Amino acid sequence: MRSVIKQFVPRPLKSALKHTHAFLIDALDGLQGERDPLTPPRSLIFVGDGDFKKVGEEFFHYFIELGGLKPGDRVLDVGCGIGRMAVPLTKYLSASGKYEGFDIVARGIEWCTKNVTSRYPHFRFQVAEIYNKAYNPKGKYPAARYRFPFANDSFDFIFLTSVFTHLMPEETENYLTEIARTLRQGGKCLITYFLLNPESLKLVETRASTLDFKYQMSGFRTTDQHTPEAAVAYDENFIRGLHQKYGLKIAEPIRYGSWCGRKNFLSYQDLIIATK
Repeated sequence: MRSVIKQFVPRPLKSALKHTHAFLIDALDGLQGERDPLTPPRSLIFVGDGDFKKVGEEFFHYFIELGGLKPGDRVLDVGCGIGRMAVPLTKYLSASGKYEGFDIVARGIEWCTKNVTSRYPHFRFQVAEIYNKAYNPKGKYPAARYRFPFANDSFDFIFLTSVFTHLMPEETENYLTEIARTLRQGGKCLITYFLLNPESLKLVETRASTLDFKYQMSGFRTTDQHTPEAAVAYDENFIRGLHQKYGLKIAEPIRYGSWCGRKNFLSYQDLIIATK
């Protein structure tokens, strides 16, 4: 019965029900005095279905253990959302370090500025007016030509979580260009992807994957031919080639994710760490 209901509830109604449920829980938390000032209300969270705190803490450990992040580092969070990755970093980055984040969703930046920057002035957030059919259809600038608003060699560590999973090939290449430009020599980046290789392709084709990348487009696969930005998967060799082209040396091995149904994995998406 549960699967039947899930299948036939219209998408706008499901979204409305989810929002109403989140609003009610937020109200209850407020009445019980359980509101964490560094956790956004559930009704505002737009960055996926995972637990806000748990996902943030998961990647916080990856940044340190795999990426070698230090307390005094200068950090850039591309696609910072509503602070899921920023919040756990507030207890780690020292005043001599800094955090910069940008995102295309204004309400996330507004919440972060009000609740994070007010407490941690070395954490700054800004809106990027980038067009995205799925997430910011009113954006002014194409992602394929967007220049990060920072000088060359500005950062020790740059990360993107679930960003290239929503960008087209020319946009992804431009972002890698900008990562290479703004990352200092010897700096590191951590990026998540959906990577297509013999293992993941076989699992997708046998329907073991949580995402059905059945539509082959120009240079990528997607789950939605009408709104391809909804979920984008790239050939692993294509991504490796782009990293090499822009002087970003991949730290082997790639940490593959569980998204396609594989048994051995680190996280949900595939994770690449590279050094300039």
